[in-house]
Amino acid sequence: MTVYYVNSATGANNNSGTSEDAPFASFWAVENLKLQPGDSVLLAAGSVYNDQLDLKYSGTASAPITIGSYGIGDAPVIHSPGDGIHSLYASNIVIENIKISDTGGAAIYGGYVSNWTVRNVEVDHTGLAGKSGSVTFRTGSNITIENSTINDVNGDGVWIEKINGVNLLNNTVTNAHGTTADAVQMNDSSNILISGNYLDQTGAISPKGVLALVRPVNAVIEDNTLVGGGFGVAAQAGTNIAIHDNDISGYGGYSWSYAVGLGDQGDTRDYDISGNYIHDGVWGVVVSSAGTTSYVREDIDVHSNIFDDLSQAALKVDRPASGAFHDNLIASDVTPYSISPAIIAANTFPVSNKTTLDEADALFVSLDSHAAGDAAHADTVPIIVAAHDSLKISADTDVAHHGNLLENDSSANGILLLRRFDGEVVGKNGLTLTGQYGSIHVDDHGDYSYTLDAAKLAGLTGDVSETFYYKISDGAAHHYDTDTLSISIDVDGVLT
Repeated sequence: MTVYYVNSATGANNNSGTSEDAPFASFWAVENLKLQPGDSVLLAAGSVYNDQLDLKYSGTASAPITIGSYGIGDAPVIHSPGDGIHSLYASNIVIENIKISDTGGAAIYGGYVSNWTVRNVEVDHTGLAGKSGSVTFRTGSNITIENSTINDVNGDGVWIEKINGVNLLNNTVTNAHGTTADAVQMNDSSNILISGNYLDQTGAISPKGVLALVRPVNAVIEDNTLVGGGFGVAAQAGTNIAIHDNDISGYGGYSWSYAVGLGDQGDTRDYDISGNYIHDGVWGVVVSSAGTTSYVREDIDVHSNIFDDLSQAALKVDRPASGAFHDNLIASDVTPYSISPAIIAANTFPVSNKTTLDEADALFVSLDSHAAGDAAHADTVPIIVAAHDSLKISADTDVAHHGNLLENDSSANGILLLRRFDGEVVGKNGLTLTGQYGSIHVDDHGDYSYTLDAAKLAGLTGDVSETFYYKISDGAAHHYDTDTLSISIDVDGVLT
């Protein structure tokens, strides 16, 4: 496991390259090495390289080959008339802590590769020769791109094709330009996690959208912010797709523009679309197809979303489909749904339990004045600001006075109020919290009251844990902070 140092300003290619005092000068020296598993190639901070780095050799899963940086200062920069970093058939590679800009081709291109990690990499102004503009992987497995920024590129910001195992985590992608460019496009890939990313096409010169997945299998798209573009998420022809807890806004420019679209380019099965905040756009969720093409569209569950400030309906279904649209919050000036008469007659996509934001607020007022003569709480008026995972969340200036976490509860310092959409119980890991009082402490948020039913604990022993996910907002900004509330119960102590 050897560390090689490269410094374009002070190095020489006839150096050993194995110390900071005797670095190589260029990629030519690196490419003449036969890199071994566990080797690292580190570029000096502040250095600039005007060439493509070709990676020809593979590491192992436990000892990858790493391309990174050393020293104090700005990240080293790769410019190139071709790709910044290019590789075919090399696997177990880590690229980190560098910048790639002003390239003719892609910033990073990997073909027939596996087990690559790209982290903390800055990409700017790439694809100048009209080739793929940013981070591209074709055919392989286990690709992770995380904590990186991609800006102002020609072509898709991220292009993934035929990859089994994709993790796109906590990245920022802005302004991918071109007639066929999306911020992110993934084709014919599987086992995908897209989480915590900020994807913004507001300033892009592109008629396309933000996130396009074509024929995905087993994908989770969660906790992302998607802004602008002709569409938010196009998850076409997929199987087992979860799209939840995303903030999707600012999409438009076309009569068909949608926040989430599916049902085109092939069969569509098993979608869960929930907990999303969809606003400032055209259509909400669209189940459709271009022309008269007939595909299977089944088991599409759209629930627990917020739809606000849309010029068209929250839901559009204009091709045969089965699923349900239920328990969504819809602004009173947004059309709830547009479903073709044939589908309504077949009753394959029922609509139920839709609530307007005004109705939700009114319900909260009613709940807070639940006890006759309860003057201490009659004037409490919580305001709904978010919905998530069958919970309603609002601001409350009063302390908790119901004591059922899943129905009406707040922290003792009066910051949070959590409520169920409907019903009084939720089963998680075999445990339902309904019944007699207890208390917990969660970080700095104060004491929470909750209830539990001792009968439900029969047969259990030791500690039982529950975790609830929620979002917090100030009620004015379109921004939500996501957090978790975890409860640990000593069952033996409760039952004795």
